[in-house]
Amino acid sequence: MKPKRRTLNHVHAVNCPTVGAERGEKCELSTGQLRTELTVRSHMKRISAFLWLLSALLLASLLFQACNALNPLCGSARPVPIIGSLSASTITFAEVQPGFVLNVYGAQFVSSSVVIINGTKLSTSTISTTQLQVTITTDIISVPGTASVTVNTPRGNSGDLGCTSGGTSGALVLTIT
Repeated sequence: MKPKRRTLNHVHAVNCPTVGAERGEKCELSTGQLRTELTVRSHMKRISAFLWLLSALLLASLLFQACNALNPLCGSARPVPIIGSLSASTITFAEVQPGFVLNVYGAQFVSSSVVIINGTKLSTSTISTTQLQVTITTDIISVPGTASVTVNTPRGNSGDLGCTSGGTSGALVLTIT
């Protein structure tokens, strides 16, 4: 006995999905072909929605100073410095009088980063991205006590592009006895 040949008896007229067909031209598709066509269209709608969302996120990062990682124009943005420790947390006033060399350790230092002691910006040497060096004199510290030490990195040239750039670190305390 010969196996029966399956025939597709459900045929639908839909917009033709084939390349080169005129827009709006009707094609006849079997039920299986129609299901495939509808699945492809469903996936295309999802991909389109995803691309729209991705575009919206990129636009938001440009307009609202969002995360620099999402903004491709933030390549020249300067990081906010992080201060971790000082070469000495306590010094004597006698050490300040001739000039005391203080090393500031941390992260994300750049050549324009400056050490600030009690609100005064000091001439700063950038040793590396993790070390800065300043000399403390009696012009800066005139009496024993405590001093607030921070690091500031000025804004870069990408601030107008919706990028955060530069800033001031947290403070550490230097005690002068």
